[in-house]
Amino acid sequence: MIRIVEVIVNHLDKTTHSVLSLPRYAKRVIALLVDGSMCVLTVWLAFYLRLGEFVALSGSAFKAAVIALVIAIPIFVISGLYRAIFRFSGLPAMLVVSRAIAVYGLLYTSVITAFGIVGIPRTVGLIQPLLLFFAIGVSRALARNWLGGIYQSQLPISAMPRALIYGAGNSGRQLVSALGNSPKMRVVGFLDDDDRLHGHVLNGQPIFSPDDLDEIIESKSVTHVLMAIPSASRRRRNEILEKISNHQVVVRTLPSFIDLAEGHVTISDLRDLDVDDLLGRESVFPDDTLLAKNITGKVVMVTGAGGSIGSELCRQIVKLKPEKLLLLDISEFALYNIHSELEGFREVAGARNPTPILPLLASVCDEERIRDIMYTWVPYTVYHAAAYKHVPLVEHNIAVGMKNNVFGTLTTAKVAVESGVSNFVLISTDKAVRPTNAMGASKRLAELCVQALCAKQAQKSDSVRSTTSNSAQPKVATETKLSIVRFGNVLDSSGSVIPKFRNQIRDGGPITLTHAEITRYFMTIPEAAQLVIQAGAMAKGGDVFVLEMGEPVKIIDLARRMVELSGLSVRDEAHPDGDIQIVITGLRPGEKMYEELLIGDDPQPTLHPKIQRAQDPFIAWNELEADLENFAVLISQNNIEVIVSLLRKLVVGYEPSGDLVDWIFSEQLRTRGRGVGC
Repeated sequence: MIRIVEVIVNHLDKTTHSVLSLPRYAKRVIALLVDGSMCVLTVWLAFYLRLGEFVALSGSAFKAAVIALVIAIPIFVISGLYRAIFRFSGLPAMLVVSRAIAVYGLLYTSVITAFGIVGIPRTVGLIQPLLLFFAIGVSRALARNWLGGIYQSQLPISAMPRALIYGAGNSGRQLVSALGNSPKMRVVGFLDDDDRLHGHVLNGQPIFSPDDLDEIIESKSVTHVLMAIPSASRRRRNEILEKISNHQVVVRTLPSFIDLAEGHVTISDLRDLDVDDLLGRESVFPDDTLLAKNITGKVVMVTGAGGSIGSELCRQIVKLKPEKLLLLDISEFALYNIHSELEGFREVAGARNPTPILPLLASVCDEERIRDIMYTWVPYTVYHAAAYKHVPLVEHNIAVGMKNNVFGTLTTAKVAVESGVSNFVLISTDKAVRPTNAMGASKRLAELCVQALCAKQAQKSDSVRSTTSNSAQPKVATETKLSIVRFGNVLDSSGSVIPKFRNQIRDGGPITLTHAEITRYFMTIPEAAQLVIQAGAMAKGGDVFVLEMGEPVKIIDLARRMVELSGLSVRDEAHPDGDIQIVITGLRPGEKMYEELLIGDDPQPTLHPKIQRAQDPFIAWNELEADLENFAVLISQNNIEVIVSLLRKLVVGYEPSGDLVDWIFSEQLRTRGRGVGC
């Protein structure tokens, strides 16, 4: 019996859904037919109540029913009974029904009762309008409660984003199951490259060919495409994205196959496109031996630990189980954030012997503080990521930028050598190559300091060895392997174009771009951090490693791709009705059109396919030292013009791209021009 009831209820629900999906005029015709049926039914019931027995709808009863229809239908139409939406009908709609029935009742009673029709009892003229009022009132109440409830339950479903899942494999099947009861998205089918699957049904969803994407998007009102192909190569993913980007749909993706290896696909795994997907760049799996060499079981220190590169280095390092990890940063907030994150990671990992993680507030320019730290823990490896890196900010604050980037590096490297650190790795940038801005020049000068210190250390060791070769004196202490790793922009870092463009797209635009022809090398932060660790492990001393960054990317193409894969279109002269406009604002102070990675020629390969060893010239320490002393004095005096002049002497290829825009220098120049302070 219960089963029969369930079948009936399901059938009624399906019927109701079909009615709700009908066009408006069809619903009005149905309502009119229902009201007409009620007129006939109530006449029949009125005869029963008057005579005490059911009569056939013929003869006088048929006349009474026809009269009821002739009077009722025009009055109901004129009164606007069929303009109301029944599922939303409330008190105002019931008042309209009452007025219409009152007018009808007055006319019907006049015809049947006052004037009389042969064969029709006069009391039918009084009973039938009362029955009709009750019948129509109940019908409207049922429509409000039944149809309205079902419509409201349908409304969120119809308003949901409609998604196609690209990939009918295990990840796709798990994803459609996870989305089955989700109030956030409705799956309408699969896309898959395997033509053997086309036309079949999987988990209740049809499988389509990607070649039919145009027709499917239009017929099923698709708003999202969910990439569920975590094992696909980067090239294949890029081909698919290229095809999808021609359509105005939002693209979301699942994590990589490695990220999913130990878990299951859930809705929360869906995320914005990986920045790798935007570049179409293939990653190379890291060499575990190189990763562990200078970290596992050793004390490791990261300066600038709260920054974009420094924090990712810390995440990678803590996975490699060092004996102790020292986090050094001048920013209390940044240091707190990365320390809290790493502590949480350690708790989730549930290691038996968790790595002690020590947050240390310090400026790399504070030699006494750096010395205290290094002599206390004597780290085996130091990754020096602390730097001011934003080109316009350093251009406007040259003296501070030079002090932090040049002398912060020099201080940290010198103390590392003195305290017996085994490996020191400077994180550098492609902006150090033939720089046009103060930030790039400061990083190249920092590189020169590390190269000069390394050469000085090697020279000193050779001298000591020559004097002790025939004596019984102790062996020379282990040298610090000083090395440099140079690479281009990292995506999703603070100040990177990716989060900036993403926020601008979310806000409806415009996207601001400094120049239509500007290009940059790009790499993801995790890949850069892993390559830095591996490069440092190959260091012999004085090495300048250059990370292979692939082909340079045109920034305007990256912006367009982000817009298209967000389900939007670019507004330009060819498409004036597009969603997001791209506005060219002009190059910022010190900004280059193109970046380079090599100063010299003929880079040498290493054990890793994405790491090269550059052959860059440097300045000997005995020549550089005097200039650095002068440099320190100039910085303390904020003598910007002479600082820039000395930079041009020391850094080969440094050519400032415009006038000096240092804030203090510019203000002092302005006030002197007005005679202030004279």
